[in-house]
Amino acid sequence: MKILFFGRGVISTQYAWAFEQAGHTVDFYVRKGRKETFGSSIKLEMWDARKGKKLIKESWNIKLHEEILPNYDLIIVSVNTEQLPGAAQFLSTAAGNAPILIFNNIWQDLKSSIAPLSMNNVVFGFPGAGGGIADNKLRGGFLKMVFLEKPRAGTEHINNKVRELFESAHFKISWKKDMQNWLWNHFAMNAAMEAEVLKRGSFSALMNHNDSFSNVGLNMRELIPVLKARGAKLDAISLLLTKIPPGLLGTLFNKVIFAKGSLPRLFVEYNNSKAGFAVLEVVREAKKVSIPLTRHTIAFENTEYAKEI
Repeated sequence: MKILFFGRGVISTQYAWAFEQAGHTVDFYVRKGRKETFGSSIKLEMWDARKGKKLIKESWNIKLHEEILPNYDLIIVSVNTEQLPGAAQFLSTAAGNAPILIFNNIWQDLKSSIAPLSMNNVVFGFPGAGGGIADNKLRGGFLKMVFLEKPRAGTEHINNKVRELFESAHFKISWKKDMQNWLWNHFAMNAAMEAEVLKRGSFSALMNHNDSFSNVGLNMRELIPVLKARGAKLDAISLLLTKIPPGLLGTLFNKVIFAKGSLPRLFVEYNNSKAGFAVLEVVREAKKVSIPLTRHTIAFENTEYAKEI
């Protein structure tokens, strides 16, 4: 297949590399001026966990374009959440009839999040990957699992194309019947974590304090009324974060889920992105329905987001 990735971010770069290894053609669309800034290659230091754990270290040559050319089999969008509305607006005129995979964290309802794109031309998914880019070097990795929505009426042909693409590169798909609900829960969990990141100063600092995930659990408990106000059903991870006592939860995350040397821990430690937008989104939503989010609001103190709430 001929695949176009929207942007040359951490997620896009890692999956593009995997797809090229599987024999597909991959290109990147970047904003005006970024082609010269990024250059024609990127250094990779990432873990490939599709078959065991394999460290990839290489300089990878990439193809960047500052305009979208015709005849792509699929366009994949994985951008910062706050960038999605602009990306959707741009693609509504630039993408033509190319089907689109939105591979993204989303808090709004799915239809409005990608307007004015047509839901019949879009499928939603979420990566199993993480990391960061600094000085044109990517450090991170990806797991075997990716998450995709089950076909909606009218999207079966796109889902089949996406399934074939990921399976050709030896990824395993976890199909989600209610992708909207899954994303609401995941976004809330991300906001609970980002609130603690704002307190600690960075994602790597989050991993180096024993009580961080006890606090994440308390943050998540505060978000449950907001999720319920949206009509969301709590999934297994949300229940885990809210039902297990904070102290035990901290031990579980520090010793098991994010144990030292584990890939999930490395993915978070390498994350050098700016935290806070997810927190801002849930606080805005809570204000609309008059639900207090004391812990999340306090997390904004002394940050640029304080004036926005």
